Amino acid sequence: MNDNGTAIISGASSGIGEATARGLAAAGLHVVLGARRLDRLEAIASEIGGTALPLDVTSPSSVAEFVAALPATPGRLVLVNNAGGARGLEPVESADEDHWRWMWETNVLGTLRLTKSLLPRLVDSGDGHVVTVTSVAAFETYDNGSGYTSAKHAQSALHRTLRGELLGRPVRFTEILPGMVETEFSLVRFDGDAARADAVYQGITPLTAQDVADTIVYAVTRPPHVNIDQIVLKPRAQASATRAHRE
Repeated sequence: MNDNGTAIISGASSGIGEATARGLAAAGLHVVLGARRLDRLEAIASEIGGTALPLDVTSPSSVAEFVAALPATPGRLVLVNNAGGARGLEPVESADEDHWRWMWETNVLGTLRLTKSLLPRLVDSGDGHVVTVTSVAAFETYDNGSGYTSAKHAQSALHRTLRGELLGRPVRFTEILPGMVETEFSLVRFDGDAARADAVYQGITPLTAQDVADTIVYAVTRPPHVNIDQIVLKPRAQASATRAHRE
């Protein structure tokens, strides 16, 4: 077991979650990886000396079972709320309520369930840290994206509220707000339409999962008295959620 504490990561089977798991393991933390695709988790965990546990943040019983199965480890405790995503890209007048419900369950209530369940352990560790991966959509809106932007605004508000509610207790809070990152995000949003997903990044060099993971690792490895509240990162060619330079 590593001596630098434990990191718990949701949505750790691919993309930003996987890259963060590898980065924090390299930084000396024991990593507990949670996601629905247990086969992928176990493969990653075996490579980094971590622990793989099934987790569906949209299910209260899954979250409860995940938390109950966590290894009891001493030292600092880091929670990375990474599970989330978008579905659909429709205007409000034709909004798909099932898409909205999934986005709110995954991004907002999923973050609530896991964070709420782990707050006592985070405090008791004497050196807790909650990192929540939101998006530039947490402070911007754009046409046809109200389901996702509203969920990310709510997730961000939840995270930032905790900063005040836990003030004076030994827990840090960092929000990571990425712009365009090429992962499975767009593939999920467009129900597996690879051509449509690829078009999102056409003519631009987007961020990679590793870019975001490096930023998370940086925030987590600062001294305990240093709280990095927010980090916004975007590709050089992206000015906002709706404005980018494409070659």
